[in-house]
Amino acid sequence: MQHYKMKRLKILFPLTILFFCLIPVKGQVKSRHLDIVFFGNSITQGVQLGDPAEEAPPACATRYILKMNGVESARFLNRGRSGFTTVNFLPTSDGELSKAIAAVHEFHTDDSRLLVFSIMLGTNDSAEEGPKGSPLYPEEYYFNIKAITDKLLDEFTGCKIIYQQPVWYSPNTYNRSRYLKAGLERLQTYFPVLRELAAAYARTNPGQVLMGDIRAFDYFRENHLTDLIPEQGNAGTFYLHPNKKGAEALGKFWSEGIYEALFLK
Repeated sequence: MQHYKMKRLKILFPLTILFFCLIPVKGQVKSRHLDIVFFGNSITQGVQLGDPAEEAPPACATRYILKMNGVESARFLNRGRSGFTTVNFLPTSDGELSKAIAAVHEFHTDDSRLLVFSIMLGTNDSAEEGPKGSPLYPEEYYFNIKAITDKLLDEFTGCKIIYQQPVWYSPNTYNRSRYLKAGLERLQTYFPVLRELAAAYARTNPGQVLMGDIRAFDYFRENHLTDLIPEQGNAGTFYLHPNKKGAEALGKFWSEGIYEALFLK
């Protein structure tokens, strides 16, 4: 009987080891090479920074995401354009989206790399007066973001699109364009629109269109004195654009949003 038990243990032991080897490790992710394209406005472009190529949020986000588990390599293309709204990015023959698509085709030439679009638009849409099309109301914003998304999905099969929630600006923001309290309130009506769109695409294009960051808005509201640039405007000193510290913070929020969307959902 003892001999039988020992023989049985010899058979079961390697099978047990094999069983545990086949169990996925919690947190284990598939390694990927990323080509990330950032759409946005002056915040994305980093126009107020000393060295936007290195200091703008897209550069910061890419450096952060390179440190994350499963990311083998990452490159980025910054298509932030100062003063632009979703209207500027609508799919027209001579619009910004057509120019951006041409640039993406030059940038993304290796199909083994995952093409990711990170979109943060809405700041200029929310203005009371100034930027093209503003003020845009939630239903108009919905239509425009959907049109941009549909065009990208059609043009780049298999791409991923991440919506980054627009960030806070002070309620007295008034430079060449007039934002003010009404603009800030309008900006926040876009947040459920983005979530609604992501949910709709989850049904029609599973895993392709996802929500990214939703935390940076509150962060900048609480930390604008240290992370945003004080600017002189028509209604006093206002806060809109990140400084170097703020760009680092925003880049980190974006990278975490992208990583969670791609690897953890």
